[in-house]
This record gives sequence, C-alpha cells and structure tokens, in this order.
Amino acid sequence: MNIAPAAAALLHNSALDSDAVQEARIDLAACFRMAARLGMHEGICNHFSALVPGRDDLMLVNPYGWAFSEITASRLLITDLAGRVVAGDGVPEATAFYIHGRMHLRNPRAKAAFHTHMPYATALAMLDGPPLAWAGQTALKFYGRMLVDEHYNGLALDDAEGDRIAAAIGDADIVFMRNHGVMVVGPGIAEAWDDLYYLERAAQAQWLAESTGRRLQPVPDALARKTYEQMRAADGESARLHLASVRRILMADAPDFAS
Repeated sequence: MNIAPAAAALLHNSALDSDAVQEARIDLAACFRMAARLGMHEGICNHFSALVPGRDDLMLVNPYGWAFSEITASRLLITDLAGRVVAGDGVPEATAFYIHGRMHLRNPRAKAAFHTHMPYATALAMLDGPPLAWAGQTALKFYGRMLVDEHYNGLALDDAEGDRIAAAIGDADIVFMRNHGVMVVGPGIAEAWDDLYYLERAAQAQWLAESTGRRLQPVPDALARKTYEQMRAADGESARLHLASVRRILMADAPDFAS
C-alpha cells in the first residue's frame, strides 16, 4: 500500500520520537555529561554515537560546536550513516561521521561507538610498544579484546580513512589509535560507556605505577584469561547498572541532561 508523503513523514517522525529512542537519547546524553565530569573530553572535539533503536541506517551523535558538558538528550542529532541530518539542529563534526558512520556501516555489531582523546589512555597510545599492560585487575577486563591501529593518517576526513579505521578494528572492542586516541565499540550504550570508563581507569593506574620508575608485575596469561572470563560473566548486568547509577547521579544535580 502506498502512503501519502505527509502520512509517511508523520510515520517517520513518530518512529524517531518513540520511547525507545528517547531512552537512548537520555542514556547517551548521560554518558557525555559524566565523561565531561571525569575529564574524558577535549573541548568541542570527540564524539559518541549509537544506532537509533530499531534502525541500522541511522545514528545518534553529538552536534559540532557543543562541549560534552552542554549535551542534552534533545540536542543530539539523528543522522544517516553518510552524515546527513535527519532530526535535530546543527551538523556532526566532519570526522564524526567519517569515523562513526563508516564504523556502524562496516561493523554491524558496533551498536555504539565512543571515540575520545581522554588523557591517560591517549598517553599510552602515544608510546612505543603495547599500550596496556596486563598488570592490574581493571586492565584484565580488556584481555583479548584490544588492538592497536598503528597507522595514523592525520584527520579522518574522507570515506577511505573511515573505512580503513572500521576495517582495522576487526573483532576487537577496544582500539588504541596510535598518536591519536581511543575507540570503544559495543552492543549498546551501556556497554560502551562501561568499557570507556574502565579503560581510562586502567590507563591511569598504569601511568601512576610506571611513574614510580619500578618495573610492572604482569599477571600470567592463564590467570589473566581466567579473570577476564570471570568479569565477562557479569559484564552485561554490570554495565547496565553502571549507566543507571550515572543517570541517578546526574538526575540529582544536573537533571537538564535528560531534557
């Protein structure tokens, strides 16, 4: 059955205003606000994106020109994977859709993609050799889930670079982008936030340990694997509870994030 253009537009807009989409907006806005509080941001740069619930061709992403601390649920844009704005005021930052649009397009498992230059993890991405050592329990959350993209090519300003980054991730969830920053992808917003938060904590702990000048004491591979498996068993619930706590904290003293 054909639908008249006006009716089709109404149907389209209704789908993008559903309860599920609104919850995704609030969840993503909460991540931006808490990232800002924790110093995991950089001016008006860096981006978080998530596929619109029920859609694999549209994503929520922050608009260019707004700091993480200014993001609200309603301020987030909905764009297609080529960066064309479908809903919202403003435009995404150029590298946001070349990195995130191509990531979502090429990696269907990446329902959420968070890219930051958060200081401790980015510092490790600037050093020669493997960035994260398996020497602390928090780091073991990422055992076997991480890779390093060694090929820094400047700003990602075209599909070719976006496709290269998307291909480089392979099966990993965590990418240290050499000389650049980090990218975390996950099956949902809560999982991506949980990984991003604990990645920075692991990097910070390693930085502090190495600053003593003493040698790190790594966990043996077999025990590192075992510990990761123990963590993985509770990861989904833990991530959801973590994000729920972020929302409660923000609702208590900065409730405008959900507006």
